[in-house]
Amino acid sequence: MPLPVLIFVLAAIALRFASLAVSIRNEKRLKADGAVEYGARTSMALAGAHIAFYLAAIAESVWRAKPVSPVTWSGVALYVLSICALWWVIATLGRFWTVKLIIARDHALVTNPVFLKLRHPNYFLNILPELLGFAQALQAWTTLVAGLPLYAILLWRRIGQEEQVMRARFAGY
Repeated sequence: MPLPVLIFVLAAIALRFASLAVSIRNEKRLKADGAVEYGARTSMALAGAHIAFYLAAIAESVWRAKPVSPVTWSGVALYVLSICALWWVIATLGRFWTVKLIIARDHALVTNPVFLKLRHPNYFLNILPELLGFAQALQAWTTLVAGLPLYAILLWRRIGQEEQVMRARFAGY
């Protein structure tokens, strides 16, 4: 694996661990205050799929040993934009943001224009572009073609769960 790609992979893993730390901290606080988790099995499946996607892309990158190219850099750029979207979503949702579907007793509906126009911006502006950018940066086309549709099935299930919970919790959602 070329050094720039290795540095990218290590940075991507570090960023994911950083976001996971925020999620875990928020989850502990929310649950201590009586929040309820929904769709725990889907959360576990999504976490496993995310890890599997990263590992498969890394393995494919090592196996194929493609040189760094403009395709690599455009994948890195897409990944960086997706991570910017992730941190924007985290900042916007504040203490309510987790990687799990958790509803607090005092949960407030976010009325940010982006959330109103594009429901689930974390999935459409972060997760999907993140996976696409990661695979593209590593030129892991088999992982992308095989893994992204499988991941999308789980994501579709999660979106359905979130929609159901949000409609039940917030009048007019």
